[in-house]
Amino acid sequence: MKTRQITSFDAIVIGSGISGGWAAKELTEKGLKTLILERGRSLEHIKDYPTTNSAPWEFNYRGEVSPEIKKDYLIQSTNYSFNDATKHFFVKDTENPYVNPENKEFRWIRGYHTGGRSLMWARQCYRWSDLDFEANAKEGIEIDWPIRYKDIAPWYDYVEKFAGISGQAEGLPQLPDGQFLPPMEMNCVEKYVKEKIQETWPDRTMTIGRVAHLTVPHNGRGKCMYRNLCYRGCPFGAYFSSQSATLPAATATGNMTLRPNSIVHSILYDEQKDKATGVRVIDGETLETLEFSARIIFLCASTLGSTQILLNSTSNRFPQGLANSSGVLGHYLMDHHTDVDSKARFDGFENEYYNGHRPNGIYVPRFRNVKTKHPDFLRGYGMQGSGSREGWSRGNDIDDLGADFKKAITEPGPWTMSFGGFGECLPYYDNKVELNPDLKDKWGLPTLRISCEFKENELAMRKDMAITSAELLEAAGGKDIETTNEKAIPGFAIHEMGTARMGNDPKTSVLNKWNQCHDVPNLFVTDGSCMTSSACQNPSITYMALTARACDYAVKELNRRNL
Repeated sequence: MKTRQITSFDAIVIGSGISGGWAAKELTEKGLKTLILERGRSLEHIKDYPTTNSAPWEFNYRGEVSPEIKKDYLIQSTNYSFNDATKHFFVKDTENPYVNPENKEFRWIRGYHTGGRSLMWARQCYRWSDLDFEANAKEGIEIDWPIRYKDIAPWYDYVEKFAGISGQAEGLPQLPDGQFLPPMEMNCVEKYVKEKIQETWPDRTMTIGRVAHLTVPHNGRGKCMYRNLCYRGCPFGAYFSSQSATLPAATATGNMTLRPNSIVHSILYDEQKDKATGVRVIDGETLETLEFSARIIFLCASTLGSTQILLNSTSNRFPQGLANSSGVLGHYLMDHHTDVDSKARFDGFENEYYNGHRPNGIYVPRFRNVKTKHPDFLRGYGMQGSGSREGWSRGNDIDDLGADFKKAITEPGPWTMSFGGFGECLPYYDNKVELNPDLKDKWGLPTLRISCEFKENELAMRKDMAITSAELLEAAGGKDIETTNEKAIPGFAIHEMGTARMGNDPKTSVLNKWNQCHDVPNLFVTDGSCMTSSACQNPSITYMALTARACDYAVKELNRRNL
């Protein structure tokens, strides 16, 4: 089919998720006519949240998903937020294939629609510190980050003030405080456990989760109503998403053009000008091939999505993928490792309860390898969890029936508290993603072959995660402590990072300290693919800060005619 040329723009942003939404806001507010290319369907705030106010009895099987539906969502349905009320936000795995070695399972959780996974994320927001940015250099692991905390701190401030992050300041060097809205309140058991932990270990802090939920009205958005139905889409705009925050801001400028159903084939590169000149797109509905041109391009299609586009953008100069003179594009894939959990019962609080369904838990910041070195592993982990009272659903696990049974389960059950670890993964060259020309998608593009595993350092860390999660509960007086250490599967934390890393040397990295491609100066990559290491904190707030910072730099360079 013939390629059709389209009018040019000042900027093109590929992707409309957390990073793409921020790029759209920043570039349009700085006066650039900006095209946003979203590969998925159009999804409007509030209008396209069809289940947001539905009651449990309005769903088949009370929200559980039938085996027939799961056949289309074999990987997506393993995600904790996937159910009959949210399945329309997830891709069908049968329509979006990829492969991995049998002994290296990878779960790629995706949502292709306006806003991407900004509608589906867990909203936890934790800054990185120099403990994270300096770790590679101090330990001799791979390459050094080209930035430090002081470089990104003002941009953390900037994005937090706009997004709205509720949290409690703790004064910890390994987890810098931010620009917080009033924190959510811990319940009685959480407060008790927090107190006992710090009595036993002064270096272990338990705080309320720092979360992108509004506890007060903010920037025209409503505050959280404690429904905990966030994964259906929030009609109040109480949690940060592209739909509720950044895209409306971009729309208000009059400078944004949003084009859904735009499958990016490749980024166009002019060897004579040594610049990216535009983007080739396949229309997802008509299958027409289109080309859009722009002065600068921001690639924000997600870690694996962005790398897939770069790998498929070949030329005489870049036969192995655009901006890949270093040869590291696609390598050093990382994700956090999870599924190490401990749970205990707490007695003595039978007369206590709580109001609402708080969409947030608690956080124990990293305490390993902060001041003293652990003998078995590098880096560290944080813990997330919560305290709650069991409700009527505990009857699912009790073999009983009759009036007495029904009456018993209508009374609140025992209090429990749980901790689950999120551990850092080191960057490994052989954890990688590459194009798979033997398996094409329905648009005729090569899919991905993903090969990633957790190695010796992560496995040693997981043993310690199991020990410490249980000892925190034991020190607080927890009863019947249960600990699990399931097999860790990369991708399942949904924090995939790396594959187009930042660095000082063009020979060993794809991007410089401004998220600018060493090889292609008017191309910027600001999603998770840019990360040089993974830390253990949820990374989305760092993507936001890096994106805003890169946009500021790019527009200044554009105005100086350096791009």
